Amino acid sequence: MFAAVGSAVDAMEDAQQFMMPIMMPIILAILVMMSAIKNPEGATAFWFSIVPFTSPVVMMARIPFGVPAWQLALSMLVLIVTFVGMVWAAGKIYRTGILMYGKKASWKELGKWLTYKS
Repeated sequence: MFAAVGSAVDAMEDAQQFMMPIMMPIILAILVMMSAIKNPEGATAFWFSIVPFTSPVVMMARIPFGVPAWQLALSMLVLIVTFVGMVWAAGKIYRTGILMYGKKASWKELGKWLTYKS
């Protein structure tokens, strides 16, 4: 996600408008991690350890308490698929964003850039 934002903007000041939505899953993961340490088998800990944007933090908090192998494999599989999808999306944004030099990007613009046909 940071690569997509970096390729869409020209200056650091322009990137600030995109930082909050990217940082929220990280902050949420840290909060859920504290809850997962208290109850590693709970539903909240399970689902947040599967969701790709929070799974690296929450799953690492659950592993010392013993996680079934299928949950670990599912978490890794979903994370890998999401990684490939985000690299694809960042590539599409980069391909269009590099040509839009000087134009301020918005969330709406980024959505359009994802749907452009090459």
